[in-house]
Amino acid sequence: MQGMGDGSCPYEFNFDAATFKVGDLVSYRVTGSLADFPFVGTLIEVHDDHVVISADPGDTASRMRGTRESRPLVQEADALA
Repeated sequence: MQGMGDGSCPYEFNFDAATFKVGDLVSYRVTGSLADFPFVGTLIEVHDDHVVISADPGDTASRMRGTRESRPLVQEADALA
């Protein structure tokens, strides 16, 4: 992994929920058994109270509803669907 151990990251995330826009790359969390793992997704929709995230923007079936916060929270059932 690039820059492992020096604090650098190959991704540039938007952690400011107030400025979220479609196309932003976000780090999101998943409830349940996946709670300890970070995930990366692209914002497909941005609403006042939630966001829609895709792990693969080219796959129309890859859509998950998440909370609108710095690291959105997605329900495990949605992430595994």
